[in-house]
Amino acid sequence: MKKQKTGNNGFTIAELLIVVAILGVLVAISMPVFSGHLEKSRETVDLANVRSAYSEVMTAVITEDTANYSRTVKLKQKRDNWNAYDPVTIAGITHSRDEGNTEHWIGIPVENGECTLSYIPDFGMKVIWSGAGGNDTPVSFPYNADLHGALDKTDILDELKKQNKTYFEIDSKCPKSDMLTRVNEEIRKEGSSSLLGTGTWAYMGSPKYASSRYLFWTSMDTNQVGAGKKIPVIVSKADGGFYISETTTAARKKDGKTYVAIADHIADFSPYTSGKKYDSLEDAYNAYQKLLADGTYEKAS
Repeated sequence: MKKQKTGNNGFTIAELLIVVAILGVLVAISMPVFSGHLEKSRETVDLANVRSAYSEVMTAVITEDTANYSRTVKLKQKRDNWNAYDPVTIAGITHSRDEGNTEHWIGIPVENGECTLSYIPDFGMKVIWSGAGGNDTPVSFPYNADLHGALDKTDILDELKKQNKTYFEIDSKCPKSDMLTRVNEEIRKEGSSSLLGTGTWAYMGSPKYASSRYLFWTSMDTNQVGAGKKIPVIVSKADGGFYISETTTAARKKDGKTYVAIADHIADFSPYTSGKKYDSLEDAYNAYQKLLADGTYEKAS
């Protein structure tokens, strides 16, 4: 009588290689899908956290808790920019991937980055994304540091020198000014890269000597703030350096129209540049934002 074979020979090497190859293909197909879903979940968490921070800031605004007018959120996403959402709406601001910087929205979200929401009186909410990119791509400060470039590109200074003028002023709130029109044309060419596209600013000082020529800037609309009010300003010297200072707004008249200038006529600029000197506009701007957030100028409006 013959014995029956049990058939426990197992898989051949060829069969095992085929199974491994199939598994490899399935993994290769599923990983991007899984990675995409994982990144979407991270972006969803980031959006929720940022919107929650916005609610906290607005609660602080309503309760006049000026110390909490700004909130910073650490981001969890691992890819630069938005990959799962476009457009994105935060703080009532809708922004698309290809829109670039706007008055209220600066930068893009990046790996290991952060989002700062700041409420600025007489301006509103500003959303700023910053940090180092996941591919070692730095996200630079969005504003052109050459604040005097818009004036330098015109012929205004040369004309003033020929007229032997020793002092001049160009205020962005002046209702009718040929010099202002020419400067604004240069600012528009710079687009969102210029800080002067927001707030109120003024060039003043000597047309001949850069060491005695200044640019004053504030995020506030001085016409809404009113005259005789103290406001924070960034002061930029034409020959280099940025300072955080304070001015008192002043009522002016031009062709029968009243406007509020960023400051009264200044004879001595030294008090405005006696504080800490910042070598970059980014550092000065960050210091300015912190000054706004501490509530010192809550009553400026």
